[in-house]
Amino acid sequence: MDVYLEGKKVRVDPSRSLGKGGEADVFDLGDGRALKLFKPPEHPDYQGLPEEQAAAKARLDEHQHKLPAFPKMLPARVVAPQTLATDRRGRRILGYAMRKLEGTEPLRRFSDPVFRRTGALAGQAVEVLCGLHRTLNAVHGAGVVVGDFNDLNVLVAGADAHLIDADSFQFQGFLSSVFTERFLDPLRLTGTGSGPLSPGQAASPDSDWYAFTVALMQSLLCVGPYGGIHRPKAPSPRATAAARLHQRLTVFHPEVQYPKPAFPLNTLPDELLHQIHRVFAEDARGPFPLPLLERLRFTACASCGLEHARAACASCRPSASATVTPVTASRGQVTASRLFSSRGVLVHACAEEGVLRWLVHEDGVYRREDGRAVLQAPLDPSLHWALQGEVTLVGRGGELVMLAPGRAPERLGVDVPEGRPAFAANLRHRYWAHSGGLWRDGTLGPERIGDVLEGQTRLFVGPRFGLGFHRAGNLRGAFVFDAEHPGLKDGLALPWPAGKLVDVECLFEGQNAWLFLAEESGGRTVHHCVVVGSNGEVRAQAQGVAGDGSWLGALRGKCALGDVLFAATDTGLIRVELRQGRLEAVREFPDTEPFVDTGCRLFMTKHGLTVVGRQHITALRMV
Repeated sequence: MDVYLEGKKVRVDPSRSLGKGGEADVFDLGDGRALKLFKPPEHPDYQGLPEEQAAAKARLDEHQHKLPAFPKMLPARVVAPQTLATDRRGRRILGYAMRKLEGTEPLRRFSDPVFRRTGALAGQAVEVLCGLHRTLNAVHGAGVVVGDFNDLNVLVAGADAHLIDADSFQFQGFLSSVFTERFLDPLRLTGTGSGPLSPGQAASPDSDWYAFTVALMQSLLCVGPYGGIHRPKAPSPRATAAARLHQRLTVFHPEVQYPKPAFPLNTLPDELLHQIHRVFAEDARGPFPLPLLERLRFTACASCGLEHARAACASCRPSASATVTPVTASRGQVTASRLFSSRGVLVHACAEEGVLRWLVHEDGVYRREDGRAVLQAPLDPSLHWALQGEVTLVGRGGELVMLAPGRAPERLGVDVPEGRPAFAANLRHRYWAHSGGLWRDGTLGPERIGDVLEGQTRLFVGPRFGLGFHRAGNLRGAFVFDAEHPGLKDGLALPWPAGKLVDVECLFEGQNAWLFLAEESGGRTVHHCVVVGSNGEVRAQAQGVAGDGSWLGALRGKCALGDVLFAATDTGLIRVELRQGRLEAVREFPDTEPFVDTGCRLFMTKHGLTVVGRQHITALRMV
């Protein structure tokens, strides 16, 4: 497809892809601008999806009239269309050019407990939300409604929050037809909750402020109003996500179990909690009171380390000092033995041949499991880690640094697909993607394993083989590679999600790679599990909805043993088995509930099934 800006042909280079959404692909033009191209009906992401193809055609048809009429006087932090992208004759609008933002993270990251607990401070979130409040107020003052306000459409650079996807804004009779379920104002709903969610009323400033309050709650507490698990008294059935919205079964409801990884409600002051309760439980609307945000002051509890905005920590439980003395607890058929405790934060962990290795941050120092200091620095969520025996790998931006005892740091350049450095390690080797190649450390220096798409390749590796993939523009590809020998087996036919990929996790066991993908699609976050064999064949796949309480309700907190997967939920472990091409949940372990949650990490070690939490490592023995 030929694309023109101001009459000049533009080369669309997949290696310069900046991101992929459900409706468009975005590319770096190399001149301080980004190019957003709407997906046409024939786009590969819509293959075999006639409803999506029809919706793509309808969007393109509307944009022929909507984009030329886009408002000119909007706040500076709205990333608005600057130049329309057209076909050769200039008659058909295909997308638009806009200014490119540098060094951004989606606001959604602040709702990730791991991101928050590894250095993203609540005070920073408050500063971002205050600026976002002023921008949203100015947008409304210009007679414009955001419509699909959500935490992926807000990009944060430092303390500045920028609104993107402005083409979906509502103005001058052009209605916003898209929505995100977690941010959908229930006052817009039709129906009773027995079917899919369907807004029957147009978006409005009130619905924008409702969505802003959702973003605020998620950013400060790491849970939205309809998070947690509905656990009604028998014999009442558990409400569906749609029914919870219709019935206002929020996290404040006594029948809803508050999610364990989230920050406690009582970390916020009462006046702020009261306002949040008014919006979600009492249907209060209108602009969010900005002074409630401006007065917020967070501090870290000196005893437990928890950030709070009260006069004193309301949920403090003094942590034990770091120790390897086991502490044993039992519940039913489960015995839990404490292997390690810290007053700091467990940042990363892995298991190598049954040996658990970890990285903990305490008192301004990153330390390994033997107490050895590897880096003196404050907690930083932009750092990405891997452990290889005694070697600690840390990546940020396009640089990978290897820290080994008694040796000077080694540095390598690596690609950074969608903000994450492309590197991985097993016990024998380090692997990284750079300048169109996949590399492995060898006896005589770096060895090129094969060719990959420059700047776009995600990379994972296990003891026996590795897995990589890219999604850039019209290109989608995946490959496997042997951990010891050169060469890639590419062209894998993975069941690709069509929407925006917001998170990825992969774990290896034997000849299987368990690939987990989080996709924003149709207004909701959908989780995919794809089991890929070392030969590249897809052995099984499954889907779940984020936060639904199932084994796929969370992306992490999983451990594989052969064709068996153990998944942590807030109600205990679930055993999943791969049976004849299907993934089936076959058993629940409710006695494990006190020892696991969706925010923990699971490993099979010489101690058995081992749980790595925020501050504790625990071995579980199940009868």
